Amino acid sequence: MSCKLFVANFPYSTTSDELSGLFSTHGNVLSVKIATDRETGRSRGFGFIEMGSEQEADNAIRELDGYQIGGRSLAVRVAEERARPGGPGGPRGPRGPRSENGGGGFGGPRGGGFGGPRGPRDDMGGGGGFGRGPRGPRSGPRF
Repeated sequence: MSCKLFVANFPYSTTSDELSGLFSTHGNVLSVKIATDRETGRSRGFGFIEMGSEQEADNAIRELDGYQIGGRSLAVRVAEERARPGGPGGPRGPRGPRSENGGGGFGGPRGGGFGGPRGPRDDMGGGGGFGRGPRGPRSGPRF
């Protein structure tokens, strides 16, 4: 079964072919993907390499983690899968359960937010300075 590696700290000028050549001496390289800046297309100095097996990946990590390339020490480790429900801009999944009494937000029953009680200073009214409390309406010029 294949194994994806995260490779970081290589020079921006490094190509996919160079990485493939370097890693192929330690096993079968199935794919190479260098992360690039969306606006400029320039390398971000890290990427992913898919090796043919976990054993080949372990061998590449052991031999190439700390390897000097272009004056930089490579960082090589097993890539961690990122869970992305729906991808960028997609659905975020179901919301968690709400508490019985609502709360949070703008002065809800749990306090906090704007207009809720402020703990030991309840008598001041409002939470966060948006309530008028016992001081009455605001005085002074309005803009």
